Amino acid sequence: MDQKRLLTSAVGCLAAVLMLSSCGPIPNSVHSIKELSSNTLFTPFSGRSPKHLDPTSSYSSDETPFTYSIYEPLYQYHYLKRPYQLIPRAAAAVPAPIFLDKEGNVLPEDAPADKVALSIYEIPIKKGILFAPHPAFAKDEKGNYVNHHLSEEVTKNLRNPLDLPNKGTRELVAEDYVYAIKRLTNPRIISPIYGTIVSHLPGLEKLAAQVREYDKQLRANLPASQRDLPFLDLRKFELEGVSAPESHLLRIEVKGKYPQFPNWLAMTFFAPIPWEAEAFYAQRGMAKNNLSLNYWPVGTGPYQLVESIENRRHVMQRNPLFRKTELYPCEGEPGDKEKGYLEDCGKPLPFIDRIEISAEKESVPLRTKFLQGYYDSPQIERLDNGQGFLIGMADSKEKEEEYKNKKLQFPKVIEAHNTYFGFNWLDPVIGEGATPEQKEKNRKLRQAIAIAMDWEEYIQIFEKGLATPAHGPLPPGLFGHNPEGSAGFNPYVYNKLEDGTVIRKSLEEAKTLLAEAGYPDGRNLKTGKPLVLSLDFQAAASPGTKAVLDWYQKQFAKLGIQLDIRATDYNRFQDKVINGSHQLFLWGWLADYPDAENFLFLLYGPNAKSKTGGSGENASNYQNAEYDRIFEKMRYMSDGPEKAKAIEQLIAIAQKDAPWTFGYFPTSAAAFHQWVYNGKPTQIVRNHIQYLRINPELRIEKIKEWNKPIYWPLFGIVVLLSLIIVPMYLLHKKREAMTARKEKA
Repeated sequence: MDQKRLLTSAVGCLAAVLMLSSCGPIPNSVHSIKELSSNTLFTPFSGRSPKHLDPTSSYSSDETPFTYSIYEPLYQYHYLKRPYQLIPRAAAAVPAPIFLDKEGNVLPEDAPADKVALSIYEIPIKKGILFAPHPAFAKDEKGNYVNHHLSEEVTKNLRNPLDLPNKGTRELVAEDYVYAIKRLTNPRIISPIYGTIVSHLPGLEKLAAQVREYDKQLRANLPASQRDLPFLDLRKFELEGVSAPESHLLRIEVKGKYPQFPNWLAMTFFAPIPWEAEAFYAQRGMAKNNLSLNYWPVGTGPYQLVESIENRRHVMQRNPLFRKTELYPCEGEPGDKEKGYLEDCGKPLPFIDRIEISAEKESVPLRTKFLQGYYDSPQIERLDNGQGFLIGMADSKEKEEEYKNKKLQFPKVIEAHNTYFGFNWLDPVIGEGATPEQKEKNRKLRQAIAIAMDWEEYIQIFEKGLATPAHGPLPPGLFGHNPEGSAGFNPYVYNKLEDGTVIRKSLEEAKTLLAEAGYPDGRNLKTGKPLVLSLDFQAAASPGTKAVLDWYQKQFAKLGIQLDIRATDYNRFQDKVINGSHQLFLWGWLADYPDAENFLFLLYGPNAKSKTGGSGENASNYQNAEYDRIFEKMRYMSDGPEKAKAIEQLIAIAQKDAPWTFGYFPTSAAAFHQWVYNGKPTQIVRNHIQYLRINPELRIEKIKEWNKPIYWPLFGIVVLLSLIIVPMYLLHKKREAMTARKEKA
């Protein structure tokens, strides 16, 4: 290359460097300025892409942001009110059931459960609700479905059903809910709730047998490995007790009295399924390309899935046919107004046009990108992200200052979730006891341990203060949790001062109980041998678990009791619980639905794992006839004074018997940037995305402020290039002058 060409190249490089320094994009941004300026919520996901977006089988928390945004069950929970309140979603109302006796006579609303043979729910459906545009509904001028008979040439190249040019819609009707309930019996779909619901819906078991037989006939001449299966049309079958007497009226019959049944109707297991969608996805070639309801849902909700690249990116977009009558709530719980949760009162939902959920496999890059502003929330479906940031703030002044300067939001909530330390009721030492005398001694032993286990200390050390000590099994936020009653004060573990302050009983009081139990200073009064108890611990060994286990042993050592730790995997532990061979254990429960029954049943005798072969959730195998008697009445009560009184009684019985040391209620915390509004954390209200609002202009402003380009390396390059270019330029000019003189000569 000659000097002139080299000079030209160097000058070009210098110009390029200067241009880049002045007009480049936002540094390290995963999104363009145009994207960040749009009304789009950006959030990541870790792990795998969701695999079950079919509402009949979907149950995982990483799937719920999609299923509850795309589908509409009959009911939902009020976004802001606590205790949680059931309100209509696709339904026009939440009607009270009609109770009938064995002769078909109508009973009063307060009829005792043993008199009720049948509960009838007649649920009106809102008119004018439309399914999101989808090829399954497209028809020609003659009313024929144009996409129900696609050739294999078309389906083999199809990856996104929305790529098909012809789309359509239709109105939601009650039959879509009937069809959805029938799908619980579909042998091609594994529904996690079938085993529970089948005992409540009279005709479900009979239908399941019919559908299984029909499916066998359809598969008769097909290889077992074939993925494309003929359409299993459930319209051919009647489901006893579930019908649509009118186009917008759903009628469901439930065995006996089951007040918790409406809570199930707020879950996507009961979301409407149009038969057209199943017929569409049953075509040859569809299964091979993952074209099914598991990957491409069809619903009436505020959003629809428009892009899905497995383990990379999933995009939901505003349903253009979503009705304008769904409004942001104007009421909440005390303090919501001050927190800004009522500012959007009465405005149409949803607020956000697009939700982009992208894969982030590593936690560190995810956190970094969130702090840079490129993600609006570090995982929209999880409430443990905010906890990590809060812990970081507590441990580091630098992080605390950074997070406060960026006005990051970490709203907290005590969720419907408990963590407890359980005693096996069948164990002769720590359990119920065989004689009245032994029962009293064993009770005092459990109470002594409950006092010694300083959960306040545990919360500060291991939960960084993000939990609340439990006085009973029922978490706050649920009906029946009265902080002024038994739920807020366990008299066997705590003392209440004159000013109302509740403090844990002293270690001396615990030691007195221990001596009365027959173990003074932790030794058997008769034999003099030390008391040794065993804990089945299921977490893998690590520095973190060692610290926790050391803490547990320390609590028992305060009483002179030796705690033996047994490492036990989950399956082995389940076997021990069923056999009643465990002694002490750590466990917890996250509510399926926000009703006191869903926690108090954990101590209901007939639910004991040893009695049910493991199907019950009473892992302590606790038995108390009085508790069972009250529970059996309470579970059939509607919310009101009578139910509240029964809950008080149940908690008081559990406190006295101490089948658990009640542990704590974890505090959950979400994480949002300052430009995200209405982010009230909850794991019960799963259609929460539709309530969120963002300010894209503020997002762009802050991202530019936090991610200013670093120019000094560029200027260094400029200086370096100048040192090369200037001498080259002077040399070039000198040679030109010499050449000119020679030519003149």
